[in-house]
Parts: sequence; C-alpha cells; structure tokens
Amino acid sequence: MLSFGISALSGKWLVPFLHKIKFGQPIKVKDGPEWHAKKQGTPTMGGFMFILSTVITALGGYWVYRIQAGLDTTSGDTGNAFLRLVSVIVFSLLFGLIGFIDDYTKVVRKDNDGLSAMQKILLQTLFSVGFLFALYKFGDGSTSINLGFWETPQLGIFYYIILIPVIIYLTNAVNLTDGIDGLCGSVTFAAMLVFTVCCSILKENELSCFTMALAGGCLGFLVWNLNPAKCFMGDTGSMFLGAAVTGVGLMLHNHLLMVLVSLVYIIEALSVVIQVSYFKYTKKKYGEGRRIFKMTPIHHHFELSKWSEYKIVISFSMAGIFFGIIGIVLLLAF
Repeated sequence: MLSFGISALSGKWLVPFLHKIKFGQPIKVKDGPEWHAKKQGTPTMGGFMFILSTVITALGGYWVYRIQAGLDTTSGDTGNAFLRLVSVIVFSLLFGLIGFIDDYTKVVRKDNDGLSAMQKILLQTLFSVGFLFALYKFGDGSTSINLGFWETPQLGIFYYIILIPVIIYLTNAVNLTDGIDGLCGSVTFAAMLVFTVCCSILKENELSCFTMALAGGCLGFLVWNLNPAKCFMGDTGSMFLGAAVTGVGLMLHNHLLMVLVSLVYIIEALSVVIQVSYFKYTKKKYGEGRRIFKMTPIHHHFELSKWSEYKIVISFSMAGIFFGIIGIVLLLAF
C-alpha cells in the first residue's frame, strides 16, 4: 500500500514536470497501429514512479521485517539474504539506467530510435555478468537448471553462459510488452503477485519485500498509464521491470517457475521472432515477404483484430495469473 501511494502520488509532480521539459514520446506509425500517432508527445520516463516507490518501500520493508523478526545481524545467512535483495534492486536499477539513456536519446533526437541494438546488448551483457557474480557470491552456488520435476546435473561455467542470453531475451521481452496503455504494468503486477506467493512458500522473506513493493508500484503507476495514458513508463521503466522479473526468477533458482511467470513476455517476443523469420523465408522463396500475424508484438495483432486496449490488458494479465498459478501448483508439488 505504501509503494502504491508513493507511485501514484509522485505522478502528481512527475507528469507536469515531464510536460514542462517537453519529454514527450516520439511515435513511429510503423511501430504500431496508425491510430497510435495520436499518442505522440505523451510524457515518457514515467517508470520513475514505480522505481522510486519500489526502492524506498523494499528497503524500508526489509528493515521493518528485520526488527519485527528479531533477525540475528551477526548471522551470515541474514547478511547474504539482505545482499541478495540489494543485488536484485541494483540489477534492476542498472537496466533502468540503460532504458533512461535510450529514452533520453530518443527525446533529444525527436526520434523513436535511441541506443543501437549493439550498444544495448553490450551494456546488458556487462550488467548480467555482474548480477550472476552476485548471485554466486551471495549464496547460490548451484549451476543446475531446476525444472521442478527434474533438475539437471551441475553445468559449471556453462550455466552462466546459458543464462546471459536468457537474461537479455527476457528483459527485452518485457520491453516489447510495453506497447499499449497499461499492458506492461498490469502483466508485471500479476507476475509480482505470483512471485510474492512463491517467495512465501520458499521462505524468501527478504526478497518478498521487493516483489510486494514492485507490485504496489506498478499498481500506482497504472493510475497514470491505463488508457488513455497520461504518461508512459518508457524504456526507463520497462527495462527496470524486465531486470526485476528476471532477477527475482533467478534468485529463486526455479527456472520452470520463472518461465511460467514470464510466459506472456516470452510469447510477445517470440511472436516478433516468428514474424521476422517467416517474412524473410517467404521473401527468399516466393520473392515477397508474407506475414503470420497482422503486426507484432502480438498485442498489436489483437489491436488490429479490433480488440480494445482494455480487453488486451485484462486478457494478457489474466493469462499471466493463470500461468503463474500453474507455477505455484508445480512449486508446491515438487
């Protein structure tokens, strides 16, 4: 509730400020349905609302929990649990920084192209390596892939080599989900609710301070972001959310759960991969590119199929909760 309040109320100051400094979102018609052009100039970087509320509330919540639970501060486990919480926060902030640089570049250039793909991947790889090192350093030395019903043998260094592209894919998948008003915030709200339940089951109490804070922050942001959006989260917000979802999933060391909770994001990104691959294949074979979907990411396909933005947001969020419940059931079963 505190995180919700901070996030929602901060918009009373942030949205007028972004209007004042003319930090509006450039819109390219090719990036979405043509009627999205009317959203040109809507303030971006609104992700600062839930970033601020999440960091303040997660750290504040941890100290309240620490005092109420009477934790032994000399215990190595207590120290590692706190450092794991800090690692997820810092990891999310660093990816948020990539998004901020991207947003700022777009606004300055008055163009929807910010950082190049290679620049983003290099920064994401660097920060991912740092996070995986923190993961290893603060208590998770296992290099097996946990699928719930089956766990692979220890993979050693190959585990981390596999995880780096996984992190980059998932964080960018969350970024792609931010394409219509309220979608990314709603789906991530659902994901964090599921993760909070899972943290409770696994006794990851410190980490649950972060998941609860981010759930509240997303809900507060939706006050400003539901259709018609008064503010967009921008890459500043979506990259922060992408790292948060991925970071929590890896901290819980249950990879099947992470995939299920992230399945809506994964499908969004996969729809782009399928569309581009099929277009290139048919262009080479038939001389003209053909499409499977009307437009990707797939939420635009549903838009062009005459679904309202509210219907898409509700449907995708409910799908996220459904997949998350499956994850919770499997977590309890195995």
